[in-house]
Amino acid sequence: MRTRRAVLFLAFAAAIFCFHDVSPARSEAPAIVRKLNAYVACINRLSERAYQSRERYFSWVGKKGPTGKERIIYGTYTIYETDDCERGVKEVAELEPRDPELEAAGAAYVTAVVALAPLLKEADDYYKQQDYQDDGMARGRTLHPRLVSAWGAFADADQKLRKRLDALQEQRSVEQLAEIERTEGRKQAYHVQTVMLGAKRLVRIQTVAKPDVPAVAAALAEYESIVRAAEEYAASDKTSRIGTDLLVSAKQLLVTSKQLMRRQRDKTPYSKGDQLLLNAGGGAMVEGSPGRLTRDYNELIQSFNRMVR
Repeated sequence: MRTRRAVLFLAFAAAIFCFHDVSPARSEAPAIVRKLNAYVACINRLSERAYQSRERYFSWVGKKGPTGKERIIYGTYTIYETDDCERGVKEVAELEPRDPELEAAGAAYVTAVVALAPLLKEADDYYKQQDYQDDGMARGRTLHPRLVSAWGAFADADQKLRKRLDALQEQRSVEQLAEIERTEGRKQAYHVQTVMLGAKRLVRIQTVAKPDVPAVAAALAEYESIVRAAEEYAASDKTSRIGTDLLVSAKQLLVTSKQLMRRQRDKTPYSKGDQLLLNAGGGAMVEGSPGRLTRDYNELIQSFNRMVR
């Protein structure tokens, strides 16, 4: 069960955050976007690697830690550029608009990731240099509880920061959508915004440990309607910049979401081969998995970023 929960958690953690306006005409980002991007940059640069390091470590280490008798010893991964994250968060912490919950979560994230980085480097050097052959895994056993504690603190801080960012992004997206509809009507910017907002909501409710299948099915139906409307608009307006790239990514997310929903609804187990991939952090390669859904969501965001640039 520990491995399964970790896979689901990692699937959500891997999702890329982005904050900016959807209309190409809006060249200047509002102050709130500039502030949020500092926190987003930390997550996008550091979080996935931090979780991958944990997955790699526990792919060969048992619950009680390394013994020196393991058949395969992989070590772990390291993370870099925590200084950029720390500097960026400090620079925006005092900027308006103030948000004490966000600022506290950002400070806690920095504290956790800055503490994790040197510990991962120490462990990586130890295992890469095979120093366990000289001390009978003594330092490996000492490092184990420190690693577990540091990963736990990081995961807690990461999720609290994500939760606050997610709430702020949701609030901003809804407000922005209403403003776009009021000033421009249901044209390009409106359809792009609804696609991105619908996709995020879908991924959020489908990658939790215990998805609410009826709620997922309802979100899926709404998202499918949104994608169809965007596709119809793009076909009707030859000046639209809603290109094939964005629509292909949006529809691929729809396909994967349906596959995952059916698996969740029917309680379809993963095959042994799929389980091996999931446990090794290769969920993106497994059809109808949270990891594949996250990968498709990230690709949709990348298509969106290319379009607005």
